Amino acid sequence: MSTTRSTRSGVRWTTLGLIVALIVINYIDRSAVSYAVGPLTKSFGISKSQYGYISSAFSIGYMVFAFLAGPLVDRYGARRILLIGVAIWSVITAITPVSGTFAGLFAARVVLGAGEGPGFPAAARTVSRWLPQHERGRALAMVGGVAVAGSLLIGGPVVTQLIAGVGWRGMFWVLSGLGALWFVIAWALLRNTPQEHPKVSAAERAYIADGQREEERSARVRVQWRPVLTSRNLWIIAIGYFAWGFMFWGFMYWLPDYLSSQYGLSITAVGLFTVAPWAAGVVGALLGGFITDRVFTRTGSPRTRFTIMGVALLLSGAALVPIITSPSLTVSVTFISIGVGLGFVTGGIWWVAAIDAVPSQPGVAAGFADASFALSGIVAPSVMGFIVSSTGSFSSGFVVMTVLAVIGAGSLLILPKREHRREAPPTGTPAGLVADTR
Repeated sequence: MSTTRSTRSGVRWTTLGLIVALIVINYIDRSAVSYAVGPLTKSFGISKSQYGYISSAFSIGYMVFAFLAGPLVDRYGARRILLIGVAIWSVITAITPVSGTFAGLFAARVVLGAGEGPGFPAAARTVSRWLPQHERGRALAMVGGVAVAGSLLIGGPVVTQLIAGVGWRGMFWVLSGLGALWFVIAWALLRNTPQEHPKVSAAERAYIADGQREEERSARVRVQWRPVLTSRNLWIIAIGYFAWGFMFWGFMYWLPDYLSSQYGLSITAVGLFTVAPWAAGVVGALLGGFITDRVFTRTGSPRTRFTIMGVALLLSGAALVPIITSPSLTVSVTFISIGVGLGFVTGGIWWVAAIDAVPSQPGVAAGFADASFALSGIVAPSVMGFIVSSTGSFSSGFVVMTVLAVIGAGSLLILPKREHRREAPPTGTPAGLVADTR
């Protein structure tokens, strides 16, 4: 590289930090209802099966607006869409504890999902415009893995302590305030591209541009659906992401109730026991980001990302088998943690692979993948709720998770289209700039 580390500013990492903070607040907000399920369902007169529908309601709004937000992000830039989304979800979080009825809470969760839907498409576009390719694995591991797992890691203890300290309604109001605080900071600091930010040095701009495809340097693009809908690799990403999403959403919404109902744990004990799976998720996400960047730099092959995701997903599903065959508190917490940790190895790679599939439209590609993930968020809570209500056990739900993981892993390992290389990357150049996975 012609620029040295000492002459570059580090504004791209400040920008990444804003996105990571956004996702942390985002996930604490969306998961908070699972820790307030006891007093909330009692106050609103909601059954467990109705709670399953309420959990799915979030993903209805999320799925629709994750898909629609992709074109909006690519057309208008990430900053504007994110600020609008955060304003919406902060208001709805404040309204949630006074929504009063099943219908009111259902509607609030749909709108909350709509407000949070633009998060990952905007994050993917921000990373593609602010970071060179060889830094994206770690960056998107931070966004899609560490921030998600980390939010749930701290979310359990934080939310349960808030409930104990200010009540379950007060907990929602505190979280609403956090969203408002992010809005103010992002209004001042967040920009769509390095070219729009006054604090970015010429050296940092050149460094970022050196590691980008030509089509990734524009601030806004005209949306073209054909490259998105005809990308085989993007459809495979969607299948795999749905499979991992079923496991993720199932545990996010039902793990507290599973530990409480199956093993008689108190609300504060549940908050402590849920630390282990999400701590494993942080480790898995960091590992996945490191591995994908290291392998990509050496091989220049985007297809290696599919291999890493496929192996991780397969092992994640296999880890749940002991919970089905020999359940106990120790076995459940241990192997759920292993399964979640292995699943989070894929955490940021979905977004890197989506950008690789349609590099000119990262927001649309990320929105397409995220809509599949959100679809699993509609299906998983409802299926788990139906299983628990009809059988009184979570075992069949774990079986469904395992089967889907095998299907998703098989798709990722066998079906991706091989890239056509136009030339080998020269030594010292970020690998993969010449690959075409579409």
